[in-house]
Amino acid sequence: MLTYKDRLAMMRQTKIRHTIEKRKQNGYTDLDDFGTVPLPEDYGYGIKPVYSESGSFYGYSGMCENFCILMDAHAPYVDPVEMLCGRWRDMLVNYRGDLHYLPDWRKADPKIKEFLEGGVTNQWSMRWDEKNFPYDHLKPLQELYNISTGIDGDAHFACDYSIGFELGFGGMLRKIEKYRKINPDKAEFYDAEEKTIQAIVRFIDRHIAEIERQLTFEQRPEIRESLSEMKKVCENIRLGAPKTFHEACQWTAFFNCASRIYTRDGAGFRLDGLLYPFYENDIKNGILDDEKAKFLIANLLLIDPHYYQISGVDENDKDMTNHLSYLILEAADSIDISCNLTVRCHDNCDKKFFDKAVYYLLKNKNGWPRFTNDDALCRGYMRNGVDKKTARERIAVGCNWMCVPGLEFPMNDTVKINVAKVLTVALEEMRNETDKSSERLFEIYEKHLVRAIDVTAQGINLHIDNAWAVTPELVMNLMMKNTIEKGEDISQCAELYTVGVDGAGLAVVADSFGAICERVESQKLLTWEQLYEALDNDFADERIRKILDSTPKYCGGNTVSDKWAKRLTDSWVKHIRAQKMPKGRCLVPGWFSWARTIEYGSRVGATPNGRRSGEPISHGANPNPGFRTDGAVTAQSNGIASVQCGYGNTAPLQLEFDPKLCDDDFGVSVVGSLIRSHFEQGGTLININVLDKQKLLEANEDPDRHPDLVVRVTGFTAYFASLSPKFRQLVVERFLEG
Repeated sequence: MLTYKDRLAMMRQTKIRHTIEKRKQNGYTDLDDFGTVPLPEDYGYGIKPVYSESGSFYGYSGMCENFCILMDAHAPYVDPVEMLCGRWRDMLVNYRGDLHYLPDWRKADPKIKEFLEGGVTNQWSMRWDEKNFPYDHLKPLQELYNISTGIDGDAHFACDYSIGFELGFGGMLRKIEKYRKINPDKAEFYDAEEKTIQAIVRFIDRHIAEIERQLTFEQRPEIRESLSEMKKVCENIRLGAPKTFHEACQWTAFFNCASRIYTRDGAGFRLDGLLYPFYENDIKNGILDDEKAKFLIANLLLIDPHYYQISGVDENDKDMTNHLSYLILEAADSIDISCNLTVRCHDNCDKKFFDKAVYYLLKNKNGWPRFTNDDALCRGYMRNGVDKKTARERIAVGCNWMCVPGLEFPMNDTVKINVAKVLTVALEEMRNETDKSSERLFEIYEKHLVRAIDVTAQGINLHIDNAWAVTPELVMNLMMKNTIEKGEDISQCAELYTVGVDGAGLAVVADSFGAICERVESQKLLTWEQLYEALDNDFADERIRKILDSTPKYCGGNTVSDKWAKRLTDSWVKHIRAQKMPKGRCLVPGWFSWARTIEYGSRVGATPNGRRSGEPISHGANPNPGFRTDGAVTAQSNGIASVQCGYGNTAPLQLEFDPKLCDDDFGVSVVGSLIRSHFEQGGTLININVLDKQKLLEANEDPDRHPDLVVRVTGFTAYFASLSPKFRQLVVERFLEG
């Protein structure tokens, strides 16, 4: 008889096998694991999207029609050893969008080949409807400063899953019918939302049919029993609201598949909060025990690595940890795959629970869980004019970002300004001036920074004003406040528009100013003319490069570059907050690059810190690799704590290190102290990869040698073997000796 442990081992092996198959099918991907399963070989050729004359599709009708086509093309996924069913394979963005992101099998599609061979590349290179909402006037400066504009950035907000748990899909249909009568002029919106739900229900129905098919030949009694239970659960929730723990987990799995297929949404919810009433009631009624609850949670984490939060405190600073919080950690440990659990920390949080979370970080060495500072994030977010209750409801549901479920449209992690590029523009402007200095350079840098922020704000406003007509969030709208009630997309009716704007390349700029101050102005080892010549010839003279590169760096510990990092942060915050925004919107500053360090670096010429042209920029708020070797982990923590922006957006501490510690009480104490110390200094988010150095190096040389190695790449986790060679090398270069 198969035990839960046996089944989990089989599920984990299937996951690893799928990961290898997906890499062979799609090549290397520097993205979230997503939880997808491999595509059938002929999958893409059976899907026939409906395109407009522009070669794409937009708006309520266009998005809905093609979502339904893609949703209906998804075959059911039922693994008999699991207790939850459903997987997703493909995203709508693969049929409308930037050719850069299209997999080879999509480029081979006859329709797309026709566009490409006809030279009509621009119609496919933009996901935004530029015919109706052009922004050519913004592009020169967006290009100049290498800005990730956020225009058509999708799904970077969070649903309120309590709405779904209360209504179910049937209740959502009734709600749509009710408000359709109240808002008769919003028929297109309600038609699209209704058809979206119907497509999800058809998806569930295909799973019910597949379970029935498997029951006709399954012989193992324990598997027959769980398949029968799975079928009953699916029948109950196809239109009904979930009433049991099992039903709530399965409902979540189906919704997450749909939201991923639509716009790759990955924002989850506070697992131990919303699921606890179901758990408590089922335990009381004798239909659930802890082992089954853990198995179901592990199954949910396997289906999709949405960003889930556990623990934290409420508006009165009361700890919200409960028994299910512990079970979730144990469930994640039992499956031990790519996982995006976040533990929110506070002085009043359960210390035993915190230690347990650190223990699993050390035990499994797979980059989970990560940790956020509940206190600093709450206080910072309240500075945007938000009350404490709302600020406490804001949860960690993305790589670097938080969101108030159901209420906020923040566009977080979609908008970024490459400040390293801003620096090189400033350097070029100062080139022909007679009186060059670091202060004059900073003055010019700030001038260009203000221009970059202003054009970024214009792009943000363009997106918010028109997203409903281009990419309305049909799936996530179902669990947002005011959307169904008003017949409007969440981009139109959110209660909060606190838009995150991240700076990228902090360490490059800080170290560059530090090198200029030390080597050119203070020590006079180089003249300005020699510096410009070295930048122009990309450091053909290695001696000059080393003179600059050897300057004490950001995170070195009260260095000249540390002082510049703080000054640059103060400047960044001041100018972001000074930017005027309409309709109650505001910009929230942070430091984060996501996985774009290579992409951004390719657009930046040589910089005064000794970085060569085209090399990657620094990662997020992290220092440049090799910033120091002694006490590096603590020094990095201290440095990043000093550059927090203070308004509720993060400047994450990203650590890759081998602490040379066991997962015993001492090891937990040491790493726990590091986390608490960083938060006491004002740090906001910690992503830690506790790695075996030898295993990391072996996997970098031959990824298939360790196909189960998981790393937290930025805010997300991924299988190391799936990352591109360049990105694997970046993770290796970030590694610190413990």
